[in-house]
Amino acid sequence: MPLSSGLKRIPDISTINRKTMEISIIIPVYNKTSYIEKCLQSIFSQDFPSFEVIAVDDGSTDASGKICDKWAADEPRLRVFHTPNSGVTAARRYGVKHADGKYIMFVDADDLLTDGALTNMHRAITQSGADEVIGPYIDQYGVIHDSGFREWTTCEPLIRDLLATRNSFCVLWGIIFKKELLDGCLGAPREIVEREDSLMQIKCLMKEPKVYFIDQPAYLHYEDIPNNRIEDLHMIRIYDEELRQTLQPQWERYRSAFIGHQIKVYEKFIDNRQFHVLKDYYRPLRKQLDSSIPLADRVALLLPPRISYFLVHYYKQWRKRSS
Repeated sequence: MPLSSGLKRIPDISTINRKTMEISIIIPVYNKTSYIEKCLQSIFSQDFPSFEVIAVDDGSTDASGKICDKWAADEPRLRVFHTPNSGVTAARRYGVKHADGKYIMFVDADDLLTDGALTNMHRAITQSGADEVIGPYIDQYGVIHDSGFREWTTCEPLIRDLLATRNSFCVLWGIIFKKELLDGCLGAPREIVEREDSLMQIKCLMKEPKVYFIDQPAYLHYEDIPNNRIEDLHMIRIYDEELRQTLQPQWERYRSAFIGHQIKVYEKFIDNRQFHVLKDYYRPLRKQLDSSIPLADRVALLLPPRISYFLVHYYKQWRKRSS
């Protein structure tokens, strides 16, 4: 999938009518000096005529905010806000609050849009009448991550895939939303620093919106970008409670998927040789296991952690080599 290259001519600021703005693109920015210019270039080289970009500098300690300011001085479609560091979810919420567009797209500062992304996504949501349009994405290695979903899709399989962390579609980034769908969906405790994208999307999907899938990637997502976020049991407890409350209106439908999600997080701890988590948090989960949970998931939790490590670690290595 070709990436955007070569900036288009900047429109005269007098031609920008924010009252009829179609798309607002929200970029949360935190210490992304090495990536933010490429991200902005991929957006401002789009051929779509009616969009704005809102960059929320979330208390960056590097030059990211200054780079955004420099671009905004020459690009009337870009607005930059500087806020104290409050996390990516708060930055997105702040951006949506100041957005003028009918539709919202989120782009991470270390990712890119592909050529024609805005035109394709806007066409799909206006012609279908969907509340959100989702598609596959491409990574920096040229691999297309495609779930196989096409056209109209019910929300339940998407929620289950997100809970199982096996989604091969854009999660929150790279999706075009009707702005009103996001109301009440961009709130989470500050302590949550991992998988917040999935949580926000699950909040949207629990509203049972009309979801439409396209087959063409509009987004390049960089995998495995280093960060200093620390996932610990304190965060997991808060995340689990927020997720449980989100699923509560349909708890019986999603109870087993929620437990499966907890097991997947447990496996991640075990893969990192953090064996203490069984005693400190996950042992009570054993009592909730029943036949609704796949056997492979149950085994990882039922075996002693140091034995589970070998099963989990080598399975993950095999998956990585075969992908």
